[in-house]
Amino acid sequence: MSRKMDDDDIPQLSSHTLAALQEFYLEQQQREGMKTSEGFNQYSIGSIEEDWQLSQFWYSDETASCLANEAVVAAGKGGRIACVSAPSVYQKLKEQDGKDFSVCILEYDRRFSVYGEEFIFYDYNHPLNLPENLLPHSFDIVIADPPYLSEECLQKTAETIKYLTKGKILLCTGAIMEEQAAKHLGVKICKFIPKHSRNLANEFRCYVNYASGLD
Repeated sequence: MSRKMDDDDIPQLSSHTLAALQEFYLEQQQREGMKTSEGFNQYSIGSIEEDWQLSQFWYSDETASCLANEAVVAAGKGGRIACVSAPSVYQKLKEQDGKDFSVCILEYDRRFSVYGEEFIFYDYNHPLNLPENLLPHSFDIVIADPPYLSEECLQKTAETIKYLTKGKILLCTGAIMEEQAAKHLGVKICKFIPKHSRNLANEFRCYVNYASGLD
């Protein structure tokens, strides 16, 4: 037999939980509002949200800008830039639309296919399973951020990087991967410390194999 619930029967959320929920819904509403408002930038960081199940953690706006600017300088006039598992850097590069360079994004997450022909589906487990029109050594610089902090992931991503680049490499990964990064790609750690929009437990660093502006 059903009965009407008294107020005492209704589970009560703590004030802290309620505040957290309200903040979450407010942020969600603000994001949706931005997406529907006039002048929304489809390339802005956060326009496609992080999927933690895919080990996605976007860079802070400042870090993404710094890495994008470094890539443009390193690629040179008319240069070609490949972003491997580094979509927030790709988005920052696209915000500089009109500058003299071209860029593509190699990414597992098919949500980024909204960017059209510049999107190339990429699974690091099959590092050389790439389109035929992606010629070897055809990019002036490759920026890569392997999704997992494991030597297997780094080694396989390194195969892709070495296939694509004419020489220059900008790698972003954990500080604990310094030895493996040197082993598989011949890169050295930079002074610049990349930041993420959400604080990560693992310290992140940048590595390069050329004289960069990140020192």
